[in-house]
Amino acid sequence: MTSATIASLWRYPVKSMIGEEINACDLTEKGLLGDRAFGVIDLSSGKLANAKNPLKWPDMFQYRAAFTEPPELTKPIPPVRITFPDGQTMLSTDEEQDEKLTESFGRTVQLANPSSHDIQFEGYIPEDMKELENPGTIFTRNSPQETFFDIAMVHIITTSTIDTLRKHIPESRIEPRRFRPNIIIHVPDAEGFIENEWVGKVLTIGGRVQLKILQPTQRCVMTTLAQGDLPKDPNVLKSIVKNNAGSFGVYASVVKNGEIRIGDSIHIH
Repeated sequence: MTSATIASLWRYPVKSMIGEEINACDLTEKGLLGDRAFGVIDLSSGKLANAKNPLKWPDMFQYRAAFTEPPELTKPIPPVRITFPDGQTMLSTDEEQDEKLTESFGRTVQLANPSSHDIQFEGYIPEDMKELENPGTIFTRNSPQETFFDIAMVHIITTSTIDTLRKHIPESRIEPRRFRPNIIIHVPDAEGFIENEWVGKVLTIGGRVQLKILQPTQRCVMTTLAQGDLPKDPNVLKSIVKNNAGSFGVYASVVKNGEIRIGDSIHIH
């Protein structure tokens, strides 16, 4: 039985764009309210634009997305402000949103909400990443129905896991944003990749919200990409593969809804 607290919360209004750090959020059966509320669809293939395939979408992490006001359970999702790599901005409600995105990406795209249809996305396994299986290939996966997620609704990492990777590769800049978590948890006096031990367990947050830990998060090329002022760094993924079998953090499903906030206590059982 371990006590812990929420150290940080993150939401990503548009799939594969830089997101926003928040102080509190409603947690629903589909994750943090507003998380991956929008995605960019490649109209030539019908697939979701995704930083997992930097051959096709090399600049995804140069776009930023933030809600104009916090989403609320009882109201429609508010507009998202997207900041382009050149600093220009647009709202998700702009009449010319798709034309602006198409011009910026150099591909015919459409900003969309998740639908009842299966959405596919592609990922690239770098040719020079010999530590992984099938280097130099592209894979295709389906998002969970009516979402733009990769596998599960909530992604969790701990400060212990971040610190452990920093010790393995002190020459690299290991910052949480490389790993796009929803919840960062601080566990006092913990060491190592401690989330590995949580698979199958339940996290009770603030005595009310519950998450079921489903599986480790297998990492991909996204962790190595440049992001804002973070440089490209293949050693990040190489070290994760070498020291923790390619996993960094865990995926979770929501068992009991409710509001969560920074500083909430967490009981692991």
